[in-house]
Amino acid sequence: MLKCLRIFALCVFVFAAAQPTRAQPLPAGVTAVNSVEGIDEYRLPNGLQLLLVADDSKPTTTVNLTYRVGSRNESYGETGMAHLLEHMLFKGTPTTKEPKAELAKRGLEYNGSTSLDRTNYFASFAANDANLKWYLDWEADAMTNSFVSRRDLDTEMTVVRNEMESGENSPSRILSQRMMALMFDWHNYGHSTIGARADVENVDIPRLQAFYHLYYQPDNATLIVSGKFEPARVLQWVSESFGKIPKPTRRLPLLYTLDPAQDGERSVTLRRVGGAPLLYVGYHVPAGSAADSAAVELLGLILGDTPSGRLHKKLTVNQLATGTSAGAWTLADPGVFIASAQLAPGQEVDKARTELLATVESLRREPVTADELARARLKWLNDWEQSFTNPEAVGIALSESIALGDWRLFFLTRDRVRAVTLADVQRVAEQYLLPANRTLATYIPTDKPERPPAPQSVDIAQTMKDFKPLAAAAKVEAFDATPANLDARTQTFNVGGVHAALLPKGSRGGAVQAVLTLHFGDEVSLFGQKDVADFTASLLDKGTTTLNREQLQDRLDQLNTELNVSSSPGRVTVTLSSRRGQLPAAIALVSELLRNPALPADALVEYRQGKLTAIEQQRKEPQAVAQNALARLGNSYRRGDVRYARTFDEIIEDVNRVSIENVRAFHQRFYGAAKGEFAAVGDMDAEQVRAALQAGFGSWNAGVPF
Repeated sequence: MLKCLRIFALCVFVFAAAQPTRAQPLPAGVTAVNSVEGIDEYRLPNGLQLLLVADDSKPTTTVNLTYRVGSRNESYGETGMAHLLEHMLFKGTPTTKEPKAELAKRGLEYNGSTSLDRTNYFASFAANDANLKWYLDWEADAMTNSFVSRRDLDTEMTVVRNEMESGENSPSRILSQRMMALMFDWHNYGHSTIGARADVENVDIPRLQAFYHLYYQPDNATLIVSGKFEPARVLQWVSESFGKIPKPTRRLPLLYTLDPAQDGERSVTLRRVGGAPLLYVGYHVPAGSAADSAAVELLGLILGDTPSGRLHKKLTVNQLATGTSAGAWTLADPGVFIASAQLAPGQEVDKARTELLATVESLRREPVTADELARARLKWLNDWEQSFTNPEAVGIALSESIALGDWRLFFLTRDRVRAVTLADVQRVAEQYLLPANRTLATYIPTDKPERPPAPQSVDIAQTMKDFKPLAAAAKVEAFDATPANLDARTQTFNVGGVHAALLPKGSRGGAVQAVLTLHFGDEVSLFGQKDVADFTASLLDKGTTTLNREQLQDRLDQLNTELNVSSSPGRVTVTLSSRRGQLPAAIALVSELLRNPALPADALVEYRQGKLTAIEQQRKEPQAVAQNALARLGNSYRRGDVRYARTFDEIIEDVNRVSIENVRAFHQRFYGAAKGEFAAVGDMDAEQVRAALQAGFGSWNAGVPF
């Protein structure tokens, strides 16, 4: 994948000896669309866009064919497809079976490149009508007639793997991939153009062919011819070669995924053998077509230029790094601004990282100066002029503008750079170069990096081949849940002050569900005790006088029982999920934690901290604030009454006031089985359950009356 070229800006250049192509009669169906500063745009009936950049002052001709498809167009399992197609188009068509040999025979310098937003094919050669016509014919043929076969892919896979492994052996490229993956949660910009190895090596040919036929069509392409050529002839040749391709009837998928604004610093560390320490820091910035993109471009020079850039002066000159850079990766959708610092072995990563971040994010405290802006603008415009006056470079630059959405952005961006103000640059720096928008990537060379085992797919058919299931469980009765049957099957009795109801019935796995609720106190005795009661209930499952917290959990696991304690003013509730043989022992354990809880002081501190954290979160949530305000509306009870609706500040004050002594005294005073209910439904021995309840709660009558 080639990085997007930075589009540079400058004064208008007049192409020498260019003929006024608009004066020539156009081939049938070809439409003249735009003419901008010597670049003429035409459109074919099938949707192909053609740009002619005639310049007879150069002895060469350059042809670029840009398809508006890149890795951002790939779906799940398709990563790397756009790049694979770039290779596959050089594998031939029924008409031209060996295009590479034909290209070499004619002395053409050619290549292709794939980026996030586009795929580009280009060739440069000494101006020659025969070669130009042949190349146009071949590109038109390859657009819709390329083989894209399994055999060709297999022969090309070695080249693709070599390219992939070359990237995998480059710390800078892998670090860039890790940073982009961390920056984008949803957008495909987070995926490398080279693709995932598993996707590339297992690519489905029909799926690859479908991708090719979807995007390699004239209405999704722009042909750019620049340098020395006869425009009228090129128009005729393009009409003859590309014009015979039918206009596609399919509709291209609409891409609409955008990531939300980043909401906090992110960082990733890469450790591998070899290389030198490297730092990247990325920030989300507007799309390349956005008005603020010009200011972002200039910020790249203000920070990253050598020797005038701030990063060079702060890091390289002070020997914290051997080199620095900064710049925008302008993309069709919101892109990234990246600053980097390359270190030598032995230079301190922590110091360089601190200075890199401080310099990039210091623009709020140390604003951009007029001199810095003037220097950056001049350099940018000079670079743009060099690009514009070079037939090879202008084709590539126009290709990048096409990827952003419109080739005329090449000129609009120049105009924006000319017009950008100091206030614009400062505003953009303060909006985007801030910690909450930052993703930091660090490469640290390591002699023996630790690695987990490589992920492996599982052959589920092979895995299950020898599986032998256990004998099927006994069939569970079909229970008739009518009111009459419920009444007939339910057993009720009293254990002290606890009214019990049992419904024995068959259940899958012998499961049984039970709930015990104990009541205590009234609005008078509970006055000022709301939080103490809450803390007391929350500490019940933190251990007993004979079992610490870990031992209590171990005992529950041994009994295959899940337990939960909840409370509200004047009551505590314990719910159980157990099995037939374990329910009596589980009831005995519940009796122990209710009657003899440890109520440890450290558990109180832990619970208080969690409760205070939750309150702080609630007071910032609109729904919680609204519910609190509604509860307080018309509430006439005085503070301390369990029915009083408190403000968040009052809750925090009361929670902070609870002590372990308060909790232990509350338990001693209020807890007891003088009033309560117990219910159980499921597979159980009712007599054993009754005996367990009698043993655990029959004589426990302490507690303030309910």
